[in-house]
Amino acid sequence: MLNRTIFDAEHLLFRDSATRYFKERVGPHSERWRSQGYCDREAYVDAGAQGYLLMWADEQFGGAGIKDFRYEQILIEENMRHGEPSLFLTLHSRLVGPYIGGLGTAEQQQRFLPPAITGEKIFGVAMTEPAAGSDLAGMRSHAEEQGDHWLLNGTKTYISNGQIGDVFVVAARTVPGSSHGLGLFIVERGMAGFERGRRLKKIGMHAQDTSELFFNNVQVPKTNVLGDPTKGFKALAHFLAEERLVSMVQYTAAAQAAWDVTLEFVKERRAFGKPIGAFQNTRFKMAEMRTQLDVAQAFVDHCVMQHVGGQLTAELAAQGKLFCSELEGRVTDECLQLHGGAGYMDEYRISRYYTDARISRIYAGTSEIMKEIIARSVGLDDRKML
Repeated sequence: MLNRTIFDAEHLLFRDSATRYFKERVGPHSERWRSQGYCDREAYVDAGAQGYLLMWADEQFGGAGIKDFRYEQILIEENMRHGEPSLFLTLHSRLVGPYIGGLGTAEQQQRFLPPAITGEKIFGVAMTEPAAGSDLAGMRSHAEEQGDHWLLNGTKTYISNGQIGDVFVVAARTVPGSSHGLGLFIVERGMAGFERGRRLKKIGMHAQDTSELFFNNVQVPKTNVLGDPTKGFKALAHFLAEERLVSMVQYTAAAQAAWDVTLEFVKERRAFGKPIGAFQNTRFKMAEMRTQLDVAQAFVDHCVMQHVGGQLTAELAAQGKLFCSELEGRVTDECLQLHGGAGYMDEYRISRYYTDARISRIYAGTSEIMKEIIARSVGLDDRKML
């Protein structure tokens, strides 16, 4: 296996602690959470007590002031291996939190960051709509300025933490006729006109609370507007590189976890009088996947260090998101096949890695969108070539 060199002694100690935490405090709840369709709110409070939420936030808000993304990488990896993949602590901490940390006023930061760090309030982000997924320019939700507030209307779907979430960053069109004229609004639990639809049933990620959200004449005070209400599209693009870095870390860790359980299985399961791991087909398949995983991990670690140094580009992040999501799909499929009929049974972890993996090529930007970004970055821009 790959000798990973990006971690220092402090990171390794942190990993040991995180491994124990996910094994003892998260993993044992996985089955119950999957059955009920969501993770308990207490899981966020528990993670907050460990200092695992919004670690980047300054100490004045109760955070640890740790900007080094490698610590978040470790949490993602250990949760994939020993916890519950549907517990989206990183969505809360690294996908939504930075909007408030980077765009919010001092008052907004003081109001929203401390309860998010303790896990008292859970964050969510509402971008996707029934008719607009990766194409944010096609967004129909809109907000109109009216005196001391904005009037927000629209529908969002496939929203993680949709039921248990308390604070949502909601994107809506503020400039009619402009594809990029969007605003970002902080919508809180209990605001009049903010309603939650049904919890959506999915083929995977069964413990992840995914829902529809409805905004019917929600009066969002101007104190809940993030940054310039006409330049939200630019803000969204700014945070995309880290979102896709989070994704590639998660996908690679999940694929590695699938390989691990399969290695254990093929050593123990016997057929025709010998372990199935002794058959050439099994050995070759495992060898191929081992090589692909090490190549992916080396690339992911490179991207992490690029990000730590402030040099990760949107194009490189798109390459990583594309490659790692596709790899996760291939590896989990091959590993399920090596499990035989057992792989199709829900009681085996590989079946869950397999079904969970299918969404990876869709959310955070589909594989097709990633290919478009990469193609344009090398000069194959259809908008300029026609």
